[in-house]
Amino acid sequence: MEDIYKTIADTSKAIYTEKRSKFIAYAIPVRSTEDVKKEVDKLKKEFYDARHICWAYMLGADRLEFRANDDGEPSGTAGKPILGQINSNELTNILIAVIRYFGGIKLGTGGLIVAYKEAAAEVIANAGIVEKTVDVQVSFGFEYPFMNDVMKIVKDLEPAILEQSYDMNCSMTLEIRKARFDELRNRLEKVESLNFIE
Repeated sequence: MEDIYKTIADTSKAIYTEKRSKFIAYAIPVRSTEDVKKEVDKLKKEFYDARHICWAYMLGADRLEFRANDDGEPSGTAGKPILGQINSNELTNILIAVIRYFGGIKLGTGGLIVAYKEAAAEVIANAGIVEKTVDVQVSFGFEYPFMNDVMKIVKDLEPAILEQSYDMNCSMTLEIRKARFDELRNRLEKVESLNFIE
């Protein structure tokens, strides 16, 4: 089971020029379509005088949620080449937006495709690609006397502890790499009094 995906660590920027047209590219880490909308809106405000703000995004470890937008450029000349670069680098949880300032010389559809592709390739090269694991969370409650049993499992499997409260009834939320989730859950199921919170 593949539980690793590639994304970018931080926002990066690149500038590409072709026949006096200026292409300003941004690669931005995103986690949801709401993030995408927020970032695109921000760029539209900042570059309100730009002729086109074309973009593409890919979301999710399985890379099944994606979209490309030509923003008024001829169909398939901007969003698709940007998405193509995201795909060829196998990236996800990323938004690439390319802002175009027209330089007075028409590039033609072939020229546009190359320019948007190059701008996207450069901004990815500047971004620094990182590998992340697909993590799964589990929440559960248990009685205080079984604390040692739970803590032994936590010590053995080393999940991240996101939340914990210790009272007569204790509760915990753990996060662990997807590949190790079943092992964690199976071991927790054996702890007396423990029940999972969905």
